[in-house]
Amino acid sequence: MTTHIDNGIKTAFQAFSILIFLLQLPNHVAFHTNNEPWLTTTEPEPTPTPTPWPEQFHALLYMNLTTTHLQLSDLWYDWPKGRNVNIFQKQLGIVLYDIEWNNGTSFYYTLGANAQCQTVDFGVGIPRPDFLDGAHYLGRVVTDGFLCDVWEKVDFIWYYEDVVTKRPVRWDFYDGISSHVMTFEIGAVLPDLVVQAPAYCFTEPADENASSTLAKV
Repeated sequence: MTTHIDNGIKTAFQAFSILIFLLQLPNHVAFHTNNEPWLTTTEPEPTPTPTPWPEQFHALLYMNLTTTHLQLSDLWYDWPKGRNVNIFQKQLGIVLYDIEWNNGTSFYYTLGANAQCQTVDFGVGIPRPDFLDGAHYLGRVVTDGFLCDVWEKVDFIWYYEDVVTKRPVRWDFYDGISSHVMTFEIGAVLPDLVVQAPAYCFTEPADENASSTLAKV
């Protein structure tokens, strides 16, 4: 009986001695299975950068406007052809076509009875695929049910990208307009016929002051 007790005490003492030895080691020292010590280093994770837009894509957007009204946007982005098309369905209202070109010209028009059109010269083209280059990374947040990386650029846009798929989930503008991405189809192209502004868009001079009332509907 005494032998068993002595052996137990001896084993406990050895275990305790090993524990004390480990506790006295510097925190940065560890043991490898091959008994080769090394310093553990934690490499800082690189700051995420926003994924450039595909050169061509189609997206359906649910938009909350600063007027508290809602609208749907049928967005067709086409960098190779130098155009960005938004077909807006206003809440319980009109369908507004917004055709933006890389030369800075935008056409806003409606179709059918009482059709209207106004042309605006903004002086700048459509966003480049890498328009978020240089954006400030803000961290991660859950929005619309997706874990997203978030960036802000020049206090103008806040952009949310799905951490897993790298697809855009949402973007907000400085004026409070919020766009939520419902579908995102890479490579889709709108037929040229659809983006041709109607003839009545060319009977009035362009509005260089961008004060178009139709554009603000």
